[in-house]
Amino acid sequence: MPSIDAALWCVVPAAGRGSRFGGGVPKQYLPLAGKPLLLHTLERLAAHPRIAGLMVALAVDDPHWPDLSSLRGKPVLSCLGGGERADSVLAGLRALVDKVEKDNFILVHDAARPCVREDDITRLIELGIAAGGALLAAPLRDTLKRADADSRAVATEPREARWRALTPQLFRHGELVAALESAGAAGIAVTDEAMAMERKGFKPLLVEGAESNIKVTTPADMMLAEFLLGRER
Repeated sequence: MPSIDAALWCVVPAAGRGSRFGGGVPKQYLPLAGKPLLLHTLERLAAHPRIAGLMVALAVDDPHWPDLSSLRGKPVLSCLGGGERADSVLAGLRALVDKVEKDNFILVHDAARPCVREDDITRLIELGIAAGGALLAAPLRDTLKRADADSRAVATEPREARWRALTPQLFRHGELVAALESAGAAGIAVTDEAMAMERKGFKPLLVEGAESNIKVTTPADMMLAEFLLGRER
């Protein structure tokens, strides 16, 4: 079993367009507390002592990428992503074949999660390697409603054993490549890495992470992220 102290590569899918924000600049490049959102995320990851390097999957002809080669002394590499998140993650994994072995664990983290905490990443690595794969997640605490076509509540769903998937997610390189390739061949659009692994019979460990690890999806999320980052400073 790999040592929990081993350094891991992290794939960051960043080829999305962020259409819900509008405008011509993808959301990962919008300014957040004085620098692009994506740069906050990459700096947060590079600062972690157990992350060896970053592989960023970019859109074709991305004019906004600052062509980084390193952060905090760690290598930053890039590759061409795809039309969907899973395509970009798979591209990033394939671009790492000369850096990692199939049995090595890797991390995958959303470009739009700039507030992930160092201690959450540490706990994910420690528990996830021992469990054979894991993801940060948060137990569902709100009452959950099911709606009809007119957006009227028709039922209250049980929230017990329900979690919100966060990132990073941690899996063995070879197993995750095979799982994503299998989902793609079946025409199934997986929304995170754990979903692809679940299809192959894996049961990833849910490691509780901080609620502040938000995914920036709307302008309101951007304001919340700025507040959270400012509070840390």
